[in-house]
Amino acid sequence: MKKQISIIIVLLVIFSLAISACGNQATATPAPSSAEILTSNDIIAEGRLEPVQGTNLSFSARGVVEEVLVSAGDSVSQGDVLVRLANAGGVEAQIVVAQNAYDALLRTEGGNRASLWQAYMDAQIVRGIAEKEWDDLNVTDIEDRIDDDKATIEDRQQDLTDAQDEFDKYQDLDKDNTKRKNAEDALEKAQEDLNLAQRNLEETTRERDSVRAAYDAALALETEAKHQYEISLDGPNADQLTLAKANLDAAKDALSNYVLTAPFDGVVADVNVKVGEQVGTETRAVSLANFNSWIVETTDITELEVVKLSVGQAVSIVPDALLDLTLNGTITEISRAYIQQGGDILYTVRISVDETDPRLLWGMTVETTFLGAQ
Repeated sequence: MKKQISIIIVLLVIFSLAISACGNQATATPAPSSAEILTSNDIIAEGRLEPVQGTNLSFSARGVVEEVLVSAGDSVSQGDVLVRLANAGGVEAQIVVAQNAYDALLRTEGGNRASLWQAYMDAQIVRGIAEKEWDDLNVTDIEDRIDDDKATIEDRQQDLTDAQDEFDKYQDLDKDNTKRKNAEDALEKAQEDLNLAQRNLEETTRERDSVRAAYDAALALETEAKHQYEISLDGPNADQLTLAKANLDAAKDALSNYVLTAPFDGVVADVNVKVGEQVGTETRAVSLANFNSWIVETTDITELEVVKLSVGQAVSIVPDALLDLTLNGTITEISRAYIQQGGDILYTVRISVDETDPRLLWGMTVETTFLGAQ
């Protein structure tokens, strides 16, 4: 508002002088065109030029500067080391140890997984062989033979019973008695025939059961091998891996206290530390910025002016040190918070600058004209 009043006063003075200079001349001097003067709705404010990305970097711990790896004007990439403290070496050694432990655990886990996979493949082969043997086996024939063997055993058991009954008739006779001796021989023969029949049943049953047992065992082996391999897919021992990863992360976090790295691609604007210098958290070590594009933040927009502005509104920008340069911009943000200065309520307006110029520098003051304010 103050600037609007000043502009109006200046325009009135200029207009009055023009009238005086003309005196009583009949022909009046043409009035300035609208393109040559500001409209009453335009608002002018002061602002400061800032890179779109800019930061002052400090250490998170105290120490002595061991290396300064950049100079003002150097271009750097995100993650590049800028400055190191003397304490960094020990922490870096801890990182190497933690990284090796973590990698070793992963390698061990990878080796176990490979072994388990091979065991699973081998189990599949064994199961395939056993399955083929079972499929090739004439189970129906075996079952028929088993039934025949069982029937034979029943017959032999009956023969044995009959032989025993026959022997019992002559048991009390002299051992040299022919009838007793023939009955005894018949009894022994009946027992041998029964034993043979039972062995035949056992062999026939074993022929079936052994192949089936081998097949069942192969199936169980394959199932277990598959289960163990699938467990390995979840990774190594969870507790060990978690601990190793935590140790590695802790070492990396510790290193960040002693090494400054670039948080984004940009240009080193300033370096404020030297090798051998004692620094702390309060020391601004390196200033880094991305000068590819610029923003402006105003410093004196009043409450009466801010209500006339809106996001997307066009802005004309002239640096105080480069009066021959006019830049175009757009309001991108209007702060809802205020600051109080000398009794005035002021708001910060953020403006994106559409163009750039190699002469622009971080922190330059500019005059911003908000065009067509409501």
